[in-house]
Amino acid sequence: MAYHALVVDDEKLIVKGIRFSLEQDNMKVDVAYDGEEALQLAKANPYDIIILDVMLPKLDGLNVCQQIREFSNVPIIMLTAKGEDMDKIMGLEYGADDYMTKPFNILELKARIKAVLRRMQSKNQGKKRDVLELEDLKLDFNGRRVYIQGEEVNLTAKEFDLLELFISNPGKVYSREMLLNTIWGYDYPGDVRTVDVHVRRLREKIEKNPSEPTYIYTKWGVGYYFKD
Repeated sequence: MAYHALVVDDEKLIVKGIRFSLEQDNMKVDVAYDGEEALQLAKANPYDIIILDVMLPKLDGLNVCQQIREFSNVPIIMLTAKGEDMDKIMGLEYGADDYMTKPFNILELKARIKAVLRRMQSKNQGKKRDVLELEDLKLDFNGRRVYIQGEEVNLTAKEFDLLELFISNPGKVYSREMLLNTIWGYDYPGDVRTVDVHVRRLREKIEKNPSEPTYIYTKWGVGYYFKD
């Protein structure tokens, strides 16, 4: 299978290098040099993966990522020249699947791309083809949509993955490390704070009172679990 990738960066040498390397793996590669162009291409093409720089002209990468998540769950790897943890966490909260800090080794980027594509392929193969309703919560596994009292709730890709895992295994307690490995993958370089941030945001979207959750509970000292 030939994958179709979009590479977005305003540094043309970086784009040229990534494009050349991916084409050596028989990928079809489109390129964009600003956020508006990237968004237009993402709307017009069913990409298998998007490599997206954070610092872009016209529209920054985080906004591009957020807008893409409104219509697509295509895997997105963010590229950032910044080293602050918050920037990395924000990139993931906006719906990215992974990130790399510049400068990076092209072989490591290719390894990350392959890992993300493997996870997405495995997820799609095992995807449920039904709808689950629990009290005022409705989860459409196939459409990857969530509704609270009939109103659709906009979740990021990782928030949906977390909810799908929790609701499919009620009562099972997941440690932060287990969630990090299961949802983000064993090769993800982040730490367990990412899990806490995503669970907090997920609660804010599906719980009536996030401080007293009725769906996703905390097992103090261990991790999180969905109501049994």
